[in-house]
Amino acid sequence: MILSYVLLGITAGLRSMTALAVVCWFAWLGLLPQSGWAHWAGSLVVVIVATLAALGEYVGDTLPQAPDRIAPLGLSARIVLGSLAGALAARGVSEPAAGGILFGLIGVGIGAFGGYRVRLYWSRALGRDLPVALLESAIALGLAIWGCWQLHQYLPGVLVFLPQAGQ
Repeated sequence: MILSYVLLGITAGLRSMTALAVVCWFAWLGLLPQSGWAHWAGSLVVVIVATLAALGEYVGDTLPQAPDRIAPLGLSARIVLGSLAGALAARGVSEPAAGGILFGLIGVGIGAFGGYRVRLYWSRALGRDLPVALLESAIALGLAIWGCWQLHQYLPGVLVFLPQAGQ
């Protein structure tokens, strides 16, 4: 589970909205069910809004005037959204949100600062930023799906230990 939270954090560090959008998709599809304070994440409206925001970020990130992800505003958004994605992921497998937040934050640091350096290196090496930006977006999406899928696979084991309603 820790790896999944870190992967979601790395995703948020690379593309701030992707982790949240993927967690919401998994919740809406019933693959990572949400309840209590997190029930809103499984709403179709939230899925659509988060997906559109992620797609907008993919487009915006390819533009030359896109701000650095490690600038204060961009990093703050990544910290908040990575923490939220981690908390929702933890809630989806009946774990404390604090663990998802903590390990999500670690992942945000890796994704934001490591991703910045890797992107800078490969953009300079290739002499073009667009291919690197597109590959980075694909990697971010893949990491988020992988992290959520690992949590989904863990879920049946958790449900065995939860008390059954009405017993």
